[in-house]
Amino acid sequence: MPAKKSSQDQPDALAVFETSMSELETLVEALESGDIGLDASLKKFERGVALARQCQQALKTAELRIDQLLQDDEGQETLTPVNVEDD
Repeated sequence: MPAKKSSQDQPDALAVFETSMSELETLVEALESGDIGLDASLKKFERGVALARQCQQALKTAELRIDQLLQDDEGQETLTPVNVEDD
């Protein structure tokens, strides 16, 4: 049975998120400019979807790390996350 990867074995979620988000912003700007052809637009869109998924996964990983940090030795939450409501 393969060993589970520790959080140290996984790429840093924040670095993955920042890199993916930066590239995604560049792709969106290129698509919004309208200066590229249909084929290139489709390829950029496909890459953008993949990057968005990477960002979602990085955010999930970060959320899991936060949840782990908020638990005590017995697995009970020690702090309650704050929900910010929009006005």
